[in-house]
Amino acid sequence: MASTVLRRSPKKLFAGRALSTAKAVTGTSLPKSWYNIQADLPVPLPPPLHPGELRPCTAEDFAPLFPESLIAQEVSTERYLDIPEEVREVLNLWRPTPLIRASRWEKILGLPENVKIFYKYEGGSPSGSHKTNTAVPQVYYNKQAGTKKITTETGAGQWGSALAWSGGQFGLPIEVYQVKVSYEQKPYRKAFIEACGADIFPSPSIRTTVGTKALEQDPKCPGSLGIAISEAIEACVSSGEAKYALGSVLSHVLMHQTVIGQEALEQLSHFGEYPDVVVGCTGGGSNFAGIAFPFLGQKLRAEAEKPEIRFVAVEPAACPSLTRGAYAYDFGDTAKLTPLLKAHTLGSGFMPPSVHSGGLRYHAMAPLISHLKELGTIEAEAVQQTAAFDAGSSFFRAEGILPAPEATHAIEGALQEARAAAKSGQPCVILFNMCGHGHFDMFAWEKYAKGEMEDFEFPEKELQEALKTVPGLNGVNWP
Repeated sequence: MASTVLRRSPKKLFAGRALSTAKAVTGTSLPKSWYNIQADLPVPLPPPLHPGELRPCTAEDFAPLFPESLIAQEVSTERYLDIPEEVREVLNLWRPTPLIRASRWEKILGLPENVKIFYKYEGGSPSGSHKTNTAVPQVYYNKQAGTKKITTETGAGQWGSALAWSGGQFGLPIEVYQVKVSYEQKPYRKAFIEACGADIFPSPSIRTTVGTKALEQDPKCPGSLGIAISEAIEACVSSGEAKYALGSVLSHVLMHQTVIGQEALEQLSHFGEYPDVVVGCTGGGSNFAGIAFPFLGQKLRAEAEKPEIRFVAVEPAACPSLTRGAYAYDFGDTAKLTPLLKAHTLGSGFMPPSVHSGGLRYHAMAPLISHLKELGTIEAEAVQQTAAFDAGSSFFRAEGILPAPEATHAIEGALQEARAAAKSGQPCVILFNMCGHGHFDMFAWEKYAKGEMEDFEFPEKELQEALKTVPGLNGVNWP
């Protein structure tokens, strides 16, 4: 069923609570460096393993996929890494992004005055999401290294759109493999990517041996990010002159997103506030890391204004890697072409249901975020997509921003925190990342408006079957 907010009389939406006069803050500048949380980890991140030799990977092992500069960032333990001026020049087209007090939404929810919700809005980027924050530097470093083409995968299309646009900024051709179910649901993502001058193909495709095999096994295969990653890597390696780019999961990607949280730290100070809880949706982990890591770094260094600050990662119940997956070494793709990464995983062969939050349909979580959860520094929860869309609808009616399906999960997480705080009577400042708009996702919002949204709970039996092939559950570990 669609949210009751859709049918509520506008005259009754804002009864009973004064609206805050301070609504939004942009007043800061784009950070000059990225924050690298690896410098503050109490326990080092387990290393990626070579899939054949089961030893820690070296820089040479990654050289066929990434330029040397990005490999160096991936393994760096320096706290801050400078953002090149050429990258800052492009990012300054839309950054800093606004931090907004959700005062109208607070009023709809009937929250007490001491429960406050703030959101960082990343939908003003050229691609409509946070993904462009890492796409720009990845293309820049590849261009500097002499790369001739970049291959990549994309789920819902935010990452493919971001990389395609960024490729145009530096004159670098982009080839995108999009998960087929999202390719069919979101045709205007394809149009956007092609308008940027990039090539896009539904995955699985017949362009690669990986895709061809997947279609032979299931001609109606809806695809997955694991398959799309395999196709993009195969296309990269077989090309001989291409490199590969990833929109989430890897440590350098998460680090590029920390411009979000660094800006939010300064912007919240203009409100005279500091969060009690930071919320983000998680699929691979990049936007959660972007908003949370600068605050979490303060906590790890015992510098947080509120030492008990919490961090909540919200994922779809249909693809619950953090809440139900095993923490073990596993492949990052279906064809097992990647190094083994220690992370919360559902198994590289996991085929998630065709939910509308395509950007969250990944079988594993970022190693850094998985590691932090194992250390007990972050929390995780899974929500159903109907509840997420209900929350997103309520937010849209109040704040005027139609969220992407992925972002509705963060909104639902923030809503749960607000209700819990209101019930307890304790003051609470909630910050979440509104990581992208839903203007390319009207197929999903149309189904929601018609009451046709479906919820999925992945059966435990199927989950256990998927986990049987995880190398980390079959004797592979380090140390």
